[in-house]
Amino acid sequence: MGMSAEDERAASPRDEEWPEAEKAEKLARGAALKWASGVFYRPEKLEGLGHYRSRETQRNSSIQSRLKSTVQSYLEGVSAGLEQLRSAAQEVQSVCQDLGAARWALLDSADHFQGLQQMRKLVEEHVQLASVVQVLPQIFSVHEVFSHTLQLLHGQRLLEAHAELMMVEHLRDDILSQLHLRGLSGAQTTVLSYFSGLQQLNETLAKQLWDIVGSGLRLVREDPVLFVTAVRIIEREEKIDDALLLEATFLPPGRPKGWRQKFYHVLQDTIRGARFHAAHVDAEGPGLARHLAALQKDVVSELRVVKDLMVQCVPAHYNVLSVCTTTYHQALTSHLQEILREDLDKQGLFLVLEWALHVYHSPEMMGHPDLLPEVDVSALGPLMSPELVDQTERRYVVKVKASVLEWMQRTLEVEFKEWFREEEPETDHQGFFQSAMPVIVMQMLNENIQVASLINDSLQQKVYNMALEELEAFLGRLREALVQCGKEHQQDRAVPKYYVSYLLATLNNNLALSNSVSSLHPDTAHREVPASLRAALDRMQKKACQLLLEELLLDLQPLCLQLPSRKWLSGSQLVGSVCEVIDKYAKDFSRVRKPIFTLLLTESELLVASQYLRALMQRKMVCKSEEERGQLCDRLLQDATQLRELFCGLGLDQSQQSLEAVFALRELICLKDPALLSLEVLGFITKYPDASDEHISTLLDLRGDVSKEARHVVLEMMAQHAQVLPEGYRPIFSTILVPVPELPFCLRKGKCA
Repeated sequence: MGMSAEDERAASPRDEEWPEAEKAEKLARGAALKWASGVFYRPEKLEGLGHYRSRETQRNSSIQSRLKSTVQSYLEGVSAGLEQLRSAAQEVQSVCQDLGAARWALLDSADHFQGLQQMRKLVEEHVQLASVVQVLPQIFSVHEVFSHTLQLLHGQRLLEAHAELMMVEHLRDDILSQLHLRGLSGAQTTVLSYFSGLQQLNETLAKQLWDIVGSGLRLVREDPVLFVTAVRIIEREEKIDDALLLEATFLPPGRPKGWRQKFYHVLQDTIRGARFHAAHVDAEGPGLARHLAALQKDVVSELRVVKDLMVQCVPAHYNVLSVCTTTYHQALTSHLQEILREDLDKQGLFLVLEWALHVYHSPEMMGHPDLLPEVDVSALGPLMSPELVDQTERRYVVKVKASVLEWMQRTLEVEFKEWFREEEPETDHQGFFQSAMPVIVMQMLNENIQVASLINDSLQQKVYNMALEELEAFLGRLREALVQCGKEHQQDRAVPKYYVSYLLATLNNNLALSNSVSSLHPDTAHREVPASLRAALDRMQKKACQLLLEELLLDLQPLCLQLPSRKWLSGSQLVGSVCEVIDKYAKDFSRVRKPIFTLLLTESELLVASQYLRALMQRKMVCKSEEERGQLCDRLLQDATQLRELFCGLGLDQSQQSLEAVFALRELICLKDPALLSLEVLGFITKYPDASDEHISTLLDLRGDVSKEARHVVLEMMAQHAQVLPEGYRPIFSTILVPVPELPFCLRKGKCA
């Protein structure tokens, strides 16, 4: 059904004013149409149309009645509110009128208020004068109170004296406060002068209090009442200080006194001054040990007094046990630093380290059962800083090093004094020569390392390193002493009488040191011996062996000078004498332990072989005939066989002998066809690559039948087959020097032909 133009014009303002209403109406109509099309989509459903119409009519009526009721209640509330606003507006207007009237009344009475102001000032002056009149008796009696208070102080009636002192101070402070509020600074000087006796009383009282606090550790055991009295007075003054600081308007002279803080300072100064300000501490071990033992005993005793008695005499918030513990800790730290400034010996340095790192925290001191658990120094840090500990450990090592050096030098002197005795060195249960030197040295080093281990691993490692360094230096000095002794012995072989025996004892000692050095460190993981020390031990062993071989050489040289010769060639007992000398030395060598005995035997065999070969190459003899060459070959075979059997009998395996070079040389001499010399020499130099052209040339000269051409061929072959020393090869010919051959003749004042 359409709407007229008037309806559209009438609806347009409403639609513009209520667009939501139009939208809602459209939605409602759409929903109704959708519902109706769903219900009446079949003709037979139209029969219930009346029923639906009546039901919807009733529902609309119900909704409309509820809406009317709601709107009515809202309208009634709005009406009541408007009425209240109207009433409030009337009341506000009435109040404004009354305030205006009051304002005009006050303006009319302003002249009368000036008279009241003068009256107020008079009342205030009257009150002040009344107050002054009330305190006049107290002011006039101030000096009498001063005298009485001083008498009380002299009689140690401290609480009474302090009460009177507080009364006079309160009187003075009230007067000064009033003057301060009125800005009368000039009058304050007069008041302070009148109450000047207060300063003397305060000083006298304070002196007695600090004397009591300073004697607190004794008083809490003998007369705790006096100590408690002092603490009570201090707490009174602290409360007065707190109250004045809280007001923060006027602070009287001398405030705040800060007597509680002074209590801590006096207590701490007493602890520090009692035992930690000694003018000089004995730097020697026994005196320092007594001093540290006394400190240990006194600190524990005094902390027990603080814990058991003093704590009960002071308020809990004083934390007096913690303060005393910290003070003792700091005082001990400073005191140990003062002690360490002295030139302490090694025992003193050890005592300080042991005391700081072990005794201090032990159950005998700060970990004492009577102090735990209240006393805990773990949070206070170490008594000695890590840097100071390290510095002290290094000083200790320097002192120990000096002591070890002195002992080792003395041991070395004693060792070489024994060399010149008229008896052989002592032997062990197996008959090996030895001396007490290794035992003394190792025991001294081991004891120092064990002592250092009582402190900590760091000091132990430092002393261990020092011990190895000193042992290495000792071996160097021992080697130098051996060299010097060897030089003196060469000048007079009769001194020392048992030179060889003491050299053998030195080798056994060196072996004992080598076997023992790895056990110096208690920790098996740190027992590696430095290469430098191993080298020193090796140099020591080589030097002793060298001196022994030089001694053997001196006995062999007179015999070796006799060969080769026609007498030797004809069958003398020269090599038999050599064997006797070797056998004599081998018996001496049997007094050393097996590894060194084998070494000496091997070196002796090499010495004999090289000396034998050197003698053959001295160009003393040349075979004149084939018969002589045959005799030479037979003699070489007999000598080499005799010497080889000797050394085999002494325990040296044939494969380890250098005498095989004599057998090889014999083959060169025995070769009948000189044309085969090149092949024979090639085999010789292959086996003995250190043989030079001079050595081969000398051997060819010994044959006596080698032509210049054959010699040239051999030397050319050697030049073409240069040899390289294989690894592990024991040189024999390189130690033999061949004498330069003499020239046939020289023309006088001319060149050699």
